Amino acid sequence: MNQYPNPNPQPEDDGSVNEVAKLRQEQQKVDAIRKRVLFRRIENSIYILVGLLEVLLVLRFFLRLSGANPENTFAKFIYALSGPFVSPFSTLFISPVERTDATLGTNIFDVNLLIAIVIYALLGFLASWIVRYIYRQVAPTDF
Repeated sequence: MNQYPNPNPQPEDDGSVNEVAKLRQEQQKVDAIRKRVLFRRIENSIYILVGLLEVLLVLRFFLRLSGANPENTFAKFIYALSGPFVSPFSTLFISPVERTDATLGTNIFDVNLLIAIVIYALLGFLASWIVRYIYRQVAPTDF
């Protein structure tokens, strides 16, 4: 009988090699899902922020169009909050004034504001497209 153990034993076919490969594959899937979730959160954040900005600008547009009192607290709040986003477009076109009677208010169809709404929507879609493009570049496609 051989009293010394075999220095090179035959590997037992218990599936340990297969198990390691499966674990690696599952880890790759988990990592890919984490990346996908991260990029989705970034994209959804862009949509939420742009959507809130659009609502704010539309509120400002309707307040100006309806001739809301600029001294009203709500109108002041909306104008102050949306002012920095409208200022780059404020001198693009001269907005016509329909009525200037103090009792009726001033109804203004603000073309500059409409252009700002469109531009910010386009910038939001561009930002989300860039996020999707980057995700496609870094995301694994083999699972």
